[in-house]
Amino acid sequence: MERPVVVGVDGSPSSLVAAEHAAQAATLRGRPLELVHGYLHPLGYGVPLNPYDLGVPEPSEESQRMVRRTADDLARRWPGLRVAARQVAGGPGATLVEESRRAELVVVGSRGLGGFAGLLLGSVSGQVAAHAHCPVLVVRPEEQPIPTADGPVVAGVDGSPAAVLAARYAAGEAVRRGTALVLVHVGPPDGDRPVPEEIEEEQAAYHAGAVRLLAEASAAAREGRPELSVREHPVRAGTPAQGLVTASGEASVLVVGTRGRGGFTGMLLGSVSQTVLQHAHCPVLVAHPYPD
Repeated sequence: MERPVVVGVDGSPSSLVAAEHAAQAATLRGRPLELVHGYLHPLGYGVPLNPYDLGVPEPSEESQRMVRRTADDLARRWPGLRVAARQVAGGPGATLVEESRRAELVVVGSRGLGGFAGLLLGSVSGQVAAHAHCPVLVVRPEEQPIPTADGPVVAGVDGSPAAVLAARYAAGEAVRRGTALVLVHVGPPDGDRPVPEEIEEEQAAYHAGAVRLLAEASAAAREGRPELSVREHPVRAGTPAQGLVTASGEASVLVVGTRGRGGFTGMLLGSVSQTVLQHAHCPVLVAHPYPD
């Protein structure tokens, strides 16, 4: 099965920008693009309540025109891209999570129709980022254009299995985009005042561990990709999320795992990933593994 790149569209400016990023992603991967519009309220409003009224409502004429117009526009501006569009009777978040079972990549905007201005990440994008069955690209800020500069792909490294997967996805993304890969390991900030000898030893041990983690991740990323340029970047910050958000300022894409060191087993998306999704300065790729 040829897995498509799937993007959720609802006519909002955020989703239309996401569709543009999805067209780029599909072109880089040589995959078809599918626009999916889940046209029922996320909680099911709009489903017939009368038990004698069988079936579900049809999509509105306005939404049908929106989906067709978006698909036609993308096909015209991305020559050679295979574009299809479907409308699904379901909540947008649940619809995209289900679509992710057969997708190469799911792309969502950071906030769609009905999003509150005070929210940096909408409920649909948050739901998909947490529960998808394939990698998810969250396009933020919501007005983020297609990058024209050759900013690097950045991935966080902490030695966890989720970070190893993120680094592997980031390497592939960097090769497709023809740019460098920057591996970032975030450690606690250095103190400005003299410190006792035992603390200095502890910091030296931390630094040696960070260098080892970055070297191992770099070797794994380069395997089979001799053309890939990899930079190892240990940084100091108050929290890992702060370090990654800062690093995202120069990136074309920031890649994060679903849960790193210290993540709770019951959490599908760790606190670092959630914070990065809220505050990153570039699109964020959440590295979900594909179904077995």
